[in-house]
Amino acid sequence: MLGRLIILCAVLLSATQASALTIYKYVDANGVVTYSDKAVAGAQVFVFRDRMIERLDNLVKLETKKHDAGETLLIRNDLYAPVEIELSLSKVVNATGAPEQPIRWVLPPRSKIRLATLAPLDAAKPMSYKPRLRYAMGDPRLQPQLYRYPLPWRGGPFKLTQGANGKYSHFTPRGRYALDIAMPQGTPIVAARGGIVVKTENQQSGRGNNPSGNFVRILHDDGTMGVYLHLLRGSVSVQEGQRVETGSHLANSGNTGNSTGPHLHFVVQRNVGLALESIPFNFAQPVDSLPNFSTATADRH
Repeated sequence: MLGRLIILCAVLLSATQASALTIYKYVDANGVVTYSDKAVAGAQVFVFRDRMIERLDNLVKLETKKHDAGETLLIRNDLYAPVEIELSLSKVVNATGAPEQPIRWVLPPRSKIRLATLAPLDAAKPMSYKPRLRYAMGDPRLQPQLYRYPLPWRGGPFKLTQGANGKYSHFTPRGRYALDIAMPQGTPIVAARGGIVVKTENQQSGRGNNPSGNFVRILHDDGTMGVYLHLLRGSVSVQEGQRVETGSHLANSGNTGNSTGPHLHFVVQRNVGLALESIPFNFAQPVDSLPNFSTATADRH
């Protein structure tokens, strides 16, 4: 499987198309599975979209508190990370206090804030309005600091199978600067930078229903976030809200989610304004070398 993954990624990285490729999967007479960008007899289109999905619907919520004077709108953030929100109201009928422009705010971790209080113009008639809440994890006011990341695993050496701007799956804003490193399942994955664990998934088997598979997201002190994807089920050893240091064990590598073979997908992201996007980063040593935390301990500049 590892060999086929490396061959597949080599095909993809050598292509010159600027958009996503169509990949075909077929099985020959000997039962060998092959991936290619060439359509051959009996081949099926292989669908791979590296979409990082973290469901926050139950963690960032709009709450309505009804009272004699009307209604108060509150936003609740149950995450261990700040959240930028934008609340707008449309189709407002028989109400005062509704903001004419969208309200934008950054909520601290584990907090709640009142954004608006509405009262009826005519107390004998009902109020109505349509709320729209947008949000993104992280504080866009913080600026990333230059940082050289130690390799976030133990063992190796391993090979980079897809780099930044890879045309196979690293072409979306959230994953443009991600790196895929092929490694055997069960390889220890460690924090490449200290911070607060803000989101994890640990119970997904195989492809499951989340393309990210099992993952750990860590919020760094400068507002950036390191995300470690496709981890082995049941191996995540940290909890949300926990502070970890560089080199702390996080989980073991796996092959979960939208993964074509055992590997670690590592990406650094930040909130650029109601949107999470990946940002460029550098490792402190070549990917295909043995990790050395004694000399590559995150140089700040």
